[in-house]
Amino acid sequence: MAVLSRLFRRLFLSALQKSFDTGELQFFSSLEPLRDPAAFQRYLNEVRRINWVVYAKPPFGSAEQVVHYVGRYTHRVAISNSRIVDIEDGRVRFRWKDYRHGSQRKVMTLDAGEFIRRFLIHILPEGFKRIRYYGFLGNRYRKQKLARCRELLGMISADAHSEPEEPSDCPEKTEYRTATCLRQCPSCHQGRMVCVEVLGPGSFSAARSPDTS
Repeated sequence: MAVLSRLFRRLFLSALQKSFDTGELQFFSSLEPLRDPAAFQRYLNEVRRINWVVYAKPPFGSAEQVVHYVGRYTHRVAISNSRIVDIEDGRVRFRWKDYRHGSQRKVMTLDAGEFIRRFLIHILPEGFKRIRYYGFLGNRYRKQKLARCRELLGMISADAHSEPEEPSDCPEKTEYRTATCLRQCPSCHQGRMVCVEVLGPGSFSAARSPDTS
């Protein structure tokens, strides 16, 4: 691991120096003094004397399993409500799958504080996004560039393959963005809930009590 640490440090600092020499590296706010080549070189000399910590280990499975694991978090939260078994006396019990032992389903109990800490680990810091699209899939010109790509590929109609517009209705918009069905039964996860009636404001207060006279 020490060899890997030194190798990573050398490659990282070399790329940093190259970006500085070509003018690609910009400094703002409190880092503006590093624009001076002498100051920047002194900074590199300081960090070059520090032992960098590099943590790396082989995955439990193949690269495909790693991608599959990360993919589960792109459109979902860290844990769904259906997996929470019980919340009582400041402790949370929830179901989890042990992939190290044949994907066995188990129940874990954690203090509420520890449960919240683990949940917050999955929340990205401000300014970060779970999925970023680049090139012709970039959000700003995606529609125009995809249409041009389809035209160059000789596809019959670009309009026929255009991306569906995002729904304007709130529940449908949530399903579109999260790829989850809000109408699915939260108990059996098979049946679909059907709207029978929509009660407006004051519906209960306006209802008459039964006549007992």
